[in-house]
Amino acid sequence: MTTTYQMNFNQDFTSLSVLSPAGLRLYSIASQDKVEEIFAKDNTEQIRIVERLFNSSLVVLVTAQKPNCLKMLHFKKKQDICNCFYPSEILCVRMNRQRLIVCLAESIHIHDIRDMKILHSIENIAPNEQGLCALSLNSHLAFPVCQTSGELRIFNASKLRTGMTIRAHDTPLSALAFSPSGSLLATASERGTVIRVFCVKNGQRVQEFRRGVSCVRIASLVFSASGDFLCASSNTETVHVFKIDGRAVEAAELKAIADVAAKSDSSAKESVAATAAEEAPPVASWGGMFSKAVSSLLLPTQVSEVLAQDRSFATVQLAQGGLKHICALTRVQKELRLLIACEDGFLYVHEFLSDRGGACKLLSVHDLRGALTEDIIELQLSESVLRSQVKSTSPTVTTQPSLAMLKSCAASVLIENPDPMQDNSYAGILKGDQADAMSDSAKFRKLCDAIDTPTKLYDERQFPPVAIAAKD
Repeated sequence: MTTTYQMNFNQDFTSLSVLSPAGLRLYSIASQDKVEEIFAKDNTEQIRIVERLFNSSLVVLVTAQKPNCLKMLHFKKKQDICNCFYPSEILCVRMNRQRLIVCLAESIHIHDIRDMKILHSIENIAPNEQGLCALSLNSHLAFPVCQTSGELRIFNASKLRTGMTIRAHDTPLSALAFSPSGSLLATASERGTVIRVFCVKNGQRVQEFRRGVSCVRIASLVFSASGDFLCASSNTETVHVFKIDGRAVEAAELKAIADVAAKSDSSAKESVAATAAEEAPPVASWGGMFSKAVSSLLLPTQVSEVLAQDRSFATVQLAQGGLKHICALTRVQKELRLLIACEDGFLYVHEFLSDRGGACKLLSVHDLRGALTEDIIELQLSESVLRSQVKSTSPTVTTQPSLAMLKSCAASVLIENPDPMQDNSYAGILKGDQADAMSDSAKFRKLCDAIDTPTKLYDERQFPPVAIAAKD
């Protein structure tokens, strides 16, 4: 029986998690020629969801044994930080520097990632059995609100405000992705033939891409680190990369400004006395001038071109279809590379030419199915020979120490407590003498009350807070 590996990049595509029935491994992508294993543990808990917070030591896990429990751990210290319980199975977890989002089938819970306090819960959403949602780096949250159509809602998870609703497709959604700046949202439906890009500020459709004519399941939809390109993979042999039209994005953003100005101008007019309005000479509104300025940017023929279904700018032909591939388009040692992680346990590194596109050349392949030796498996061969060798290589998995051994090495996080026998860690407080039938929210409040000064959930030397990072 062929082993299937669950692959997942972190938020900035500098790290990759590889999960199999045998174990979990985290890899750091140092260069196209080198992938370093930084963490490994056995999978006795039947882990099914893994998310790493950027390049920090924080990892969140969800297991099949406790599907309604989110476990956060510090993998370098081999130490549990906290366990959070929810009323039903956890389907998806998303994180950025401010928020941690937990998506259930009929609710979404928003945490402050610095102390894991629950800030807000979005209840009674349309059944979302796939746990589909997307979180931008500036905390915009998108999730479907209809089971029969591709309607979605944008929620500001930073200010905890409900945003607009967008009818993106006629059929239910299958993929959502924000651009790095959070200004654009890409969507795909269950048909998978068309990919659309919307302006987050006003919901205007900016671009539409034609992936193909046959219905497919979109496995990965992701913007490049610069936001200039959009990459999509499916269950076919082709990975498509589309180019974002900068002029269309600029026009959509100007229209959003014009809409705000027009709304403000309309409110100002209503506050003016009727007699004064009659005596005053007609003056062009700022909103009207903004609208004319935006309209003048694009001619009617250009507008139709913007809304036309553009074809892919670059493509990758995979060795085998029918497998799930997760993509990342990012810079590796200052060179733009297309990374494709496949559920066969291999990481494929492709060249990407941003000036002319076309077919992307395969540069190297890394075998991530087992423990790495000192020299990473590096196959620098022609593509035909490379693919044949990848197919013929048998999987190998190295057994890791048991979970009990890992836990025995973990030390408790002490908070101003000289007694080493007392466990005042987040996990210890949650697991303490709470035999009474307290609700999950009451348990979490007790956790927060037990700590006078909330301990930050990251090491500032490894992952500085936003205020420090902004100065770098």
